[in-house]
Amino acid sequence: MCSGQLGEPLRLAQLTHPSPLEALARTIITMSAPASSTNTSQAMPPSKEMLFTLDNPVFCCYLFWATVLVAKMLLMSLLTALQRFRYKLLGLVPLALRRKIFPNEEDLFFKNLEVQFDDPHVERVRRAHRNDMENILPYFIMSLIYISTNPNADVACNLFRVASVARIVHTLVYAVYPVPQPSRIIAFATMLCITFYMAAVVALRTLSFI
Repeated sequence: MCSGQLGEPLRLAQLTHPSPLEALARTIITMSAPASSTNTSQAMPPSKEMLFTLDNPVFCCYLFWATVLVAKMLLMSLLTALQRFRYKLLGLVPLALRRKIFPNEEDLFFKNLEVQFDDPHVERVRRAHRNDMENILPYFIMSLIYISTNPNADVACNLFRVASVARIVHTLVYAVYPVPQPSRIIAFATMLCITFYMAAVVALRTLSFI
């Protein structure tokens, strides 16, 4: 009876004042549990349902830069129209030399107009616009396929930024203020290489399913 009464306070004392080893073990367990859960939540990639939502930073970055490129392509049509009135807009050009360039007869609603298809300024903008469509539209499709592979966020976002800036530079040095080569070919090759890189990544990740 006495031993039982003495043993109970001893067990309470052990629980209240654990040994140094027990205290150290409890501290390690307490510190490691939240850290592991935090690391797991940070390293967890977006689920398949979140790849094409605004919760995915890669898709958000793609949407922003795709919007910039679409707006740039729409402005190319406006730039083509401005080039058709180029001689009219330049007040320094003598009146006798001012012309408005139109490729269709039904557009000849001004005086002293003629149908013309080979104006160098208009054709330069049209070539730049066609180059945009030949490169940006495949890039849009390839980027969406690339996002479906759940790529690294930093790598993917930087690819989108560099490709978009390269196409803007291409338009500036080709259609707005012509600059000698190799400025245009570098801007052209940048998006082309990025598109091929994304295609290679997708091909390697899906090669085993062929």
